[in-house]
Amino acid sequence: MLPDSAKLISVDDHVIEHPNVWQDRLPDRFKEAGPRVIEQTEGQFAGHEVWLYEGNSFITNGVSATAGREEQHLNLDPVRFENMNPGCYDPAARIKDMDADGVHAQVCFSTFSRYAGTRFLFGEDKELSLLCVKAYNDFIIDEWCAFAPGRLVPLVVLPLWDIELCVAEIARTAAKGARAIGFPENPSSPALGLPSWHSRHWDPVLAAAQEARMPLCPHVGTSGATPVTGPDMPPAVTMAMVASNSMGAMLDLMYSGTFVRFPDLKVVLSEGGVGWMPYTMERADRMWERHKGYQPEIDFGVRPSEMVAGHLYGCFIDDYVGIELRERVGVSQIMWESDYPHSDTSWPNSRQELAAMLVDVPDEDALRMAELNAREVFRIED
Repeated sequence: MLPDSAKLISVDDHVIEHPNVWQDRLPDRFKEAGPRVIEQTEGQFAGHEVWLYEGNSFITNGVSATAGREEQHLNLDPVRFENMNPGCYDPAARIKDMDADGVHAQVCFSTFSRYAGTRFLFGEDKELSLLCVKAYNDFIIDEWCAFAPGRLVPLVVLPLWDIELCVAEIARTAAKGARAIGFPENPSSPALGLPSWHSRHWDPVLAAAQEARMPLCPHVGTSGATPVTGPDMPPAVTMAMVASNSMGAMLDLMYSGTFVRFPDLKVVLSEGGVGWMPYTMERADRMWERHKGYQPEIDFGVRPSEMVAGHLYGCFIDDYVGIELRERVGVSQIMWESDYPHSDTSWPNSRQELAAMLVDVPDEDALRMAELNAREVFRIED
């Protein structure tokens, strides 16, 4: 069971950038085009508070800021800052919410920037895009996480359109104390159009991440493409199928030999769940055995399932099946997350819910999944 002394570490939470993140940091000549919050007076979002970036309007939807709101407000409609729980955007309020939830530390993904910074991948002015990436990273390190070092853990984003810039930003942010990198689970998806895991295009980024000891965190949805079964499906179908994105990332990483070339690289499959991992490992091995003879590009002299230990980490909010099958994955490869302030969050009952899931689990295993694995992967010392 979960020891009372456990300091829960959540490896997937979210920060909603406050309205001045970019206006406080961009040069004056870029402030009008850079991200800012306005009251929309016309068009689709008239009467709503929106982000304006390069002349385009973007909303924060209700399911991205559900913590502390009544159930009838959990929807895809635009939400205003005044109607959000302050813990969404104020680090002092976040710490209070974490204390109320029995959570010691959180790793937070961006919101407006998108989880892997892909908002700026599509920026028209790439000089502005780069400045926006750097501004966000400076905000998350110097403002958000600096409020409570060791409790708020900095995860940064990259200028994905340029490999050299990516490598430089990893070095810059690592020197400032960054602990992880948001990255697309499928960079070659139609929505992103970047080179795939198999292309070797990303090898300089992987090498830099490995050297900096910063895990890549491909959160579900970072590829910009979510599972679709048909034109009339309700959103709940996609929400229930998001683990398929993490499954694809896991298989791409295995069959591309990523961990053979980068033996110290770690990849955290944020919000992907765990219960599907044993089947995927088993299936990957069978396909490797049956098909490597005519697909030499997948044969790295090691079974795909043997690439999981020390490299691939599954993350769960509630996953009784995954916990039951933990030894098939490896207890050291599993971490917990609370997903604050999204609609899936266990806040404000995280500790109680996690304790209920771990009630039949040996204390040593429970502590490893709830705290120690995250502490090691993200180098959390406090």
